Amino acid sequence: MKIPLYAKAGIFHYWIFNLFDNHLECYSEPYQDFLGKSGYANKRIILPDQTVSLPGLPDLTVDLSKIFPPKLNY
Repeated sequence: MKIPLYAKAGIFHYWIFNLFDNHLECYSEPYQDFLGKSGYANKRIILPDQTVSLPGLPDLTVDLSKIFPPKLNY
């Protein structure tokens, strides 16, 4: 629901720390089609054992293993 609102506002990078599925969703390149529908052209999933660079600050990275807890096997 919020994704089209952020895209319409021109927010170029939108990240969701998905705690339910243990990954980071990175949206970029907002667009608006000829009917006025807004969204993002790119969606990238970053897994909890990976790192990601901050947009505009390529020397700064986030280690997702520090954010997402390991899954417990029952």
